[in-house]
Amino acid sequence: MESAQARPSIRYLPVSLFGSVMSIAGLSLAWRLASRAYGTDIAVSNAIGIVALIMFVVLSLSYLGKLLRHPELVRDEFSHPVIGNFFGTVGISILLLSSVIGAYSQSAQLVVWAIGAAVTLALAVLMISRLLNGNAAAASAVPAWLIAGVGSLDIVVTGGALTAEWTHEVNLLAAAVGGVSAVVFFILIFSRLVHHAPLADGMRPSKMILVAPFAVGFIAYVNLVQKVDMFAALLFYFGLFLFVIVCYRLASKPAPFSPSWWAIGFPMAALSNSALIYSGSAGGKGLGAIAMVLLFVLTVSVAVLAVRTVYALATGRMLTA
Repeated sequence: MESAQARPSIRYLPVSLFGSVMSIAGLSLAWRLASRAYGTDIAVSNAIGIVALIMFVVLSLSYLGKLLRHPELVRDEFSHPVIGNFFGTVGISILLLSSVIGAYSQSAQLVVWAIGAAVTLALAVLMISRLLNGNAAAASAVPAWLIAGVGSLDIVVTGGALTAEWTHEVNLLAAAVGGVSAVVFFILIFSRLVHHAPLADGMRPSKMILVAPFAVGFIAYVNLVQKVDMFAALLFYFGLFLFVIVCYRLASKPAPFSPSWWAIGFPMAALSNSALIYSGSAGGKGLGAIAMVLLFVLTVSVAVLAVRTVYALATGRMLTA
């Protein structure tokens, strides 16, 4: 009886695992920037991007299977005050994959981006509306709340280079929603982390999401104004500052491995992309070294997470109760 209960099942597939797609797609985009900055082979970026696309297809079909077979579990996940926020990772994954696809077809990129933007904005409306119902527990103000705001900023990150006239207005809307909500949620979450009990072990890796509003905000802002100015630099440096703090805290007291560790991947990818853009604009060996170190750390981290995830799946330690 115990072995039957321990058998992996799709019913235990967490929506947060879409964070792996975000991380791998973000790594692909970072290596694309590296190919321009350092002349690395673009094939590296393309190969990683293909992996991200395959991962998204596999996870989407798997989660659709969970929805069809266990709709009550998906409904419980969606209505959960913390877990429900991770549904935003689906929209962000689509947005990031639109940039990956853009290397092959600009028309396909626009279609996928439009779908991702629609999904992301719709989820932002739902999640923020839910919070305005009131009576939210202070302890539920966790870094995952930022996904709704950061997701809207990713619309600008991935759509800044699109040339269709209507995309500019969508980018402005997304920047407004993402920028303001990210600031508000960051303050609420920071207050919760300071004044309330520490996060549970499974949620501690999600502290890295605190870096995302500043790293993603940097890229979104640069895409809108088409230049790297002092405000952009301030966003980058504060994101880097938070990254160092969170890294130290996670390394000094690491949580046991679980799918929640994928929460570190995309914020790190956003910061790596930001560093490559900022060093390319500002110049200097120091900034170049920081960008290279961040890209190295990101690549190693995603590789380790991927190996640990595959091993957990192969040994039946994942997708179990």
